[in-house]
Amino acid sequence: MKASIKLNGSIVTVDLSRNYDLSIPLQASEENPLVWGVDQPIIKPVQKGDWIGKVTEGASVNFNSIQFSPHGHGTHTECVGHITPEFHSINQLLKEFVFCAEVISVVPENFGDDYRISKKQLVSALKDARPTALIIRTLPNTERKTKRNYTGTNWAYLEESAAAHLAEINVKHLLIDLPSVDKEDDGGGLLAHKAFWNYPEEPRYDCTITELIFVPNEVEDGPYLLNLLIAPFESDASPSKPILYPFMKKSDK
Repeated sequence: MKASIKLNGSIVTVDLSRNYDLSIPLQASEENPLVWGVDQPIIKPVQKGDWIGKVTEGASVNFNSIQFSPHGHGTHTECVGHITPEFHSINQLLKEFVFCAEVISVVPENFGDDYRISKKQLVSALKDARPTALIIRTLPNTERKTKRNYTGTNWAYLEESAAAHLAEINVKHLLIDLPSVDKEDDGGGLLAHKAFWNYPEEPRYDCTITELIFVPNEVEDGPYLLNLLIAPFESDASPSKPILYPFMKKSDK
């Protein structure tokens, strides 16, 4: 199924039957990724007295309760309310959901005892591209990313100047396959978050950060159409489901 839409003043065509889901499914098992020391998510039938919300237990429906943390259990999209003392909701601030996006792949650079993604790397990978959304895939890229316990691993992070550069070129939606754009233990600095959102000087309220995605290896670097889906939670962050659609070439239309 083909669809043509007007985006940034131009008509683009995508094949809706071809898409790539960048989200990591939430599951109550050891297969679920964990961050920030949280336990596994809990998905279990609601129980009221002798009634158990499970068909195999005699109920007419399956009726589960789910306990999880968006920041600690999988793919999530957050707004500037993640770092502000005042409340801001991702459900209120994210008003558009379809964007021109660019996928880039980078190998984080060694920096002392750490690994980081530098401004120089982003400038080199983006060249002249100025996408509304940027999707960063770190290399090497393996399925282990979707099941890993990241707590205490000192994952790679985004250099402050790299995040500031993205704000300068007006990237509004940043998606990355790391648990956070910042270092695991940075003393609460949150330098990349603050630089990307230009906080506290002039906060970019319409901009988002999506963390802990997984970009399949078959997705080539380059431009795509992104549909950024979130659950309607009145919170600083929501579990999310970013979907990529490749642009159709003239020969494919």
